[in-house]
Amino acid sequence: MSEDVKSLKDEAGNEGGFFEKFFKLSANGTNVRTEIIAGITTFLTMSYIIIVNPLVVADTGMPIPSVMIATCLSAAFATMMMGLLANYPFALAPGMGLNAYFAMVVTMNPNITWETALGAVFISGVVFFILSLVKFREMIIDAVPQCMKDAIPAGIGLFIAIIGMKNAGIVEIIGSGSDALLTLGSFGDKSTLLAGIGLLLTSVLLALKFRGAILVGILLTALIGGFPFFGLTQWTGKIMELPSFADWSLVLGKLNIVDAMGLGLFSVIFVFLMVDMFDTIGTLIGVSGQGNFLKDGKLERVNEALISDSVGTMVGAVFGTPTVTSYIESAAGVAAGGRTGLTAVVVSILFVIALLFGPVVGMIPGAATAPALIIVGSMMMSSVTKIDWSDFSLSIPAFLTIVAMPFTSSIANGIAFGFISYSIIGLFTGKAKEVHWLTYVLAGAFVLKFVLQAMGYLVI
Repeated sequence: MSEDVKSLKDEAGNEGGFFEKFFKLSANGTNVRTEIIAGITTFLTMSYIIIVNPLVVADTGMPIPSVMIATCLSAAFATMMMGLLANYPFALAPGMGLNAYFAMVVTMNPNITWETALGAVFISGVVFFILSLVKFREMIIDAVPQCMKDAIPAGIGLFIAIIGMKNAGIVEIIGSGSDALLTLGSFGDKSTLLAGIGLLLTSVLLALKFRGAILVGILLTALIGGFPFFGLTQWTGKIMELPSFADWSLVLGKLNIVDAMGLGLFSVIFVFLMVDMFDTIGTLIGVSGQGNFLKDGKLERVNEALISDSVGTMVGAVFGTPTVTSYIESAAGVAAGGRTGLTAVVVSILFVIALLFGPVVGMIPGAATAPALIIVGSMMMSSVTKIDWSDFSLSIPAFLTIVAMPFTSSIANGIAFGFISYSIIGLFTGKAKEVHWLTYVLAGAFVLKFVLQAMGYLVI
């Protein structure tokens, strides 16, 4: 053992037990106590998904208690796999944005049931898994212009924020069809007023850097909603109870892969795949940079991390939840000292323990979770600062990517507009050779999608 490693071991205070040997704690300058604290920190910052995810997908007809169980178990499985296989402190759970796309766009089509949508999620996980084993994954990543990589999270953020504001009643739709517009809702409505209070309360907690601000904001807003004036939070008399397999069985294994393989769902599968892939890679790079995990700009064991994510998506679909992905909130645990997979294992265990609090999820009104969607949307907007807005060959495709998502209620349309505009602008401004050949292929595929959609051959 080198002197440097010995020094790290002495500083970390490890005894050479199982955790030390398996997770290489000393070599990473950490110890069991630090990893546990980091795991708790990460869990607190992302645990809002236990409440928000079931309520977001509830409009599809999926039972809230069932999805709550699926959310916890899929997060626990994927995060445990990340910790044991990749030995990184990255946590995973059903992703915000993709769950909204799943519930508010895909299943709103009368031809697509939530079972079929889960089948599409599963297929996207299979494709992601295959791409994680071959170099084609890098080719796809290279084919997406950097301006679009920065624009996609921002567009999804706006999309989520509008859904959150609509659910809160802060904005409402007037008119119908092509004349439909968004306008300010009424704060005379108790649900809208409660959501407004929750938004301000959560914002203050975040500004104060309060750990678990989003989760605490949801719970406090729900508590306020129980006051007689509001009467929106209904006390059931229970806080904890053992989860029911009968509840979980309502969504467990209900995915419909056969129907999802139809031509009409190609764009849906593509969106699930692309967003999960870029969200995961962006999160891994961002959190790895913070924790100094990158060596010469590359992340060791990246394949293990991506495999954990893709398998998590497949298992999540079987369990009964939309796409499982890596969480940027993992950065909170890394900031607290988490350096190994033991942090992820702690997060995984806490998700299992959280299963006992199902009754709490059932009591929380939509007005208490809507602010979380708005807040998460604001967090995702930070990527727009990386776009070169002075170069129109980059800024226009980025802009179209961003605005098309909320304005057309479709992440797929945003990605399509970005690929098509970037390719055409590059082709006619002397930059054709700078555009990756696969970018042209993907742009052509999206043009074909719109043509088939116009002819009635695609359902979405």
